Formats: sequence, structure tokens, C-alpha cells
Amino acid sequence: MVNKVKNLESATALKAVVNHEEIGDAHFMSSINTPLREDAFELSDEEKMSKIEEHFTGILETLGLDLTDDSLKGTPKRMAKMYVKEIFQGLNPENKPRVSLFDNKYQYGEMLIERDITFHSCCEHHLVPFIGKAHVAYISNGSVIGLSKINRLVQYFAQRPQVQERLTIQIAEELKRALNTKDIAIVMEAEHMCVSTRGVKDCSSSTVTSSYHGKFKNENLRKEFLSYLNK
Repeated sequence: MVNKVKNLESATALKAVVNHEEIGDAHFMSSINTPLREDAFELSDEEKMSKIEEHFTGILETLGLDLTDDSLKGTPKRMAKMYVKEIFQGLNPENKPRVSLFDNKYQYGEMLIERDITFHSCCEHHLVPFIGKAHVAYISNGSVIGLSKINRLVQYFAQRPQVQERLTIQIAEELKRALNTKDIAIVMEAEHMCVSTRGVKDCSSSTVTSSYHGKFKNENLRKEFLSYLNK
């Protein structure tokens, strides 16, 4: 009986490991919102960096690295700062770009496109980068936004653990809210290091996601938008 219980526990544990691997390889997205705990912002940035530095020290030492070496001794601190202040700073809503709207005095009623917006994000399944371009279009509902704010919003949502599908949706929903219009279109293309540097190790593939809303659900308008991206 004891052996049966142990075998069952081992099988359950193995199944959990397999499921986690399958989720990562399937590029699984659990929700539209970034999964955050309720106490996510109780610690200050400095407190978070201190704790992360300790954890990275343990990870690197477990790997067998000598942290007294001049090249490595500052790595835990650098990693902690990078996580909190750089690649994951989009987790903190205080870092969200402030968007100012302006009257559409020119009465420009066609689509406005900001294309080839470079973004760097980090796959939440393996915490390795995915890098690409975002192409954003909107049709004014009476207000316009500064062009650089579109870039900043893309970068803000990219600077957190992500999956590309969620990133695309989050940018679209924020632009709809900020511009008070449903007429939004987004196409994103990226190369994922979790595909090129591990697992299948395919260096030639890329992932494309899109999100169309309002007037951009019309096939002709969508084709017009996509035609501008190929020029």
C-alpha cells in the first residue's frame, strides 16, 4: 500500500512537471490582465531589489559560480536593478505614461499609423526576451494623441513578463480607453528567444499577432492598413 501511494505521488509530481512544460511550449496565456498578487506593490523598489539580489546570489552560488570573482561579484545587484528598474518596470502602474489628448483641429478623419515601433519584452514562461516591431493605427473620434505616447505605451506594456497575445490585447485596450475610440488596429511581430535559444532552437521563425476593433473589422479597411506595413 505504501509503495502504491509513493508511486501515485511520483506520477502526480511528474504530471505537474509535464503540464508546466507543455504550457510554456504552447505559449499559454491565463488571462488578459498580467497576473499580479494583491500585495504586489507593498514593497518599495529598493526593498524589492534587496530581496531579488539575495535570491540571485543564491541561484548563482547554487550553479557553482564564484561570486568573489571581480566579474561576478556585482551580478546579483545588477540583475536586481535590471529586473525592477528596467525590463519589468511596466509592472508598476506608477510608471505608466501619462497621455494628453488634443483636439483634432485638422479634422483628419482617416487612419493614422505609427509603424515599426521597436519593443523588447520578456516571455513569462522562461524569462527570456522576445523582440520585435509593433504597428498601431487609429481613427480619431475627435481627439488625437502625441505620436511618441503610442511608442511609450507599447514599451510600458512590453516591460513586464508577457506573452505576445496578451501584450497585443493590452495595448489595444489601453489605446481604446485613452483615445475614447473603438477604431484601433494593432499588428505585432516578434522573435522569441525561448524558441531560438532553447527547446526547438529555431532561429528563423517569428510570431505575428493582431487585434482589430471598430471600423478596422471591415475587411477593406483592414487590408488598407496592412498594405501600408509592407512598404
